[in-house]
Amino acid sequence: MSFKDFLGNAATVTRLRESVRAGRFPQALILAGPKGAGKYMLALMLARVLNCENPVETEGLPDYCGRCATCARIGDAANLEERVAEAVAAREEMRDADKRETRILIQTHPDVLIVPPDPPQLLIKMGQVRHVIHAAYYRPPAEAHRAVTIFTSSSFMKEAANSLLKVLEEPPERTSLILLTENPQELLPTIRSRAIVHRLGALAVGELEALLATRRKELKPQERALAARLAEGAVGRALTLDLEVYLASRQDALVVLGTALREPDYSQLFRTTETYRAGADGQEKTVNLLRALGSLVEDLLLVMAGTPQLVRNVDMAAELERMAQGLTVDWLDSTARALGQVEQGMRRNLLRSLSLDAMAVGLGEG
Repeated sequence: MSFKDFLGNAATVTRLRESVRAGRFPQALILAGPKGAGKYMLALMLARVLNCENPVETEGLPDYCGRCATCARIGDAANLEERVAEAVAAREEMRDADKRETRILIQTHPDVLIVPPDPPQLLIKMGQVRHVIHAAYYRPPAEAHRAVTIFTSSSFMKEAANSLLKVLEEPPERTSLILLTENPQELLPTIRSRAIVHRLGALAVGELEALLATRRKELKPQERALAARLAEGAVGRALTLDLEVYLASRQDALVVLGTALREPDYSQLFRTTETYRAGADGQEKTVNLLRALGSLVEDLLLVMAGTPQLVRNVDMAAELERMAQGLTVDWLDSTARALGQVEQGMRRNLLRSLSLDAMAVGLGEG
C-alpha cells in the first residue's frame, strides 16, 4: 500500500506530501475529519514517508517503499483496536499497584509513539502526556529520521491537554506531533493555534456505494445504500460498518424514542436499558446506541425541513415520515442536547442505564 491507494481527499494528501518534499513537515499537525475518514491510516503513512529507508516517488511526490524494516514496523500498528486490546490485556495481568500507574501506549517502532484514549474513561490522560514529553525532550530519534507521536483522539483530560502545550510551545527538533480529531473545537484554542490543521472531507454517497459494490460484495444493494449513507462520506466507516450491530442499536434507539413520543411503555424501556452495563463492552454498546439515536434525530429534522432525500436511514423513510408528524424543531433540539448530556455523563462514569432512562422520561415529559 502507498499514498496512491488512499481514497479521497487528494488535495490534502498532496499538500502534506509536498511539505515532506520541501523539508517543511509541521512539528504539530491536526488531521480533522469524520470517524472513518482515514485519519489514522494517513498519519501512519506520513510516519512512514518521513522515515522510510528506501523512499520512492509516486505521482511525482514522496512515497514510502512499504517493504523496509521501518515501514513494516510502523505498519504493524495499523490495526489499532487489536494493538490497544493487547495493551489492555497486558495491563490487566499486572499487580494492582502497577496497573494503576500504567497507561496505554502503542509503539511498534521505537521512534513512532501512538497514544490512544486510555480505558475505561477513554480519555488521553496525564501519564500518557508525561511519557510523550519525556520521549520528545530526552529520547532523540534512535533509528528514524524524525520521531512521530500520534494522538488518536482529541478527548483529553484537562491537565493532560494543558501539559501538552509545553511540547507545542517549545517543539524539539526532529519531532512531529499528529493529533487526530473529529472536531477540532474539542481541542484547546491554545493547542489549535500552535498546529497546522488539515481536514479530510467526505466522499459522495455514489462513490461509497460503488466502492462497497467491489469491496463488500456480501452486501445487498439496499444494504449498500444504507451503509453508504450511514458512513457520512467516511471510507473507513463504510468498509468496516457492522450493519447487524447498527440495526440492533437502532432498534434500541427506537424504543427510547418511542417512550418519549408515544404512550410510554416503561417496562420495555427498562428491559432495553438494563442491558447497558458498566465496563468497556457496555461503553461501546452505549456509544453505538447514542450514534443511532443521533442519526434518527437528524433524519427527523431533515424530514421536517422538507429534504427527506437526504436521510441516512433510507430503509425506514416511511416510518420517519410518520414519526415526524407533530414534532417540533424545539423538541428535536432538546433531544440533541439531551444526547450530549448523556455522552458527558459517560465520561464521568455515570450509570448508563439510569442515564438513558432519565433521558427518555425527560423527553416524554418535555
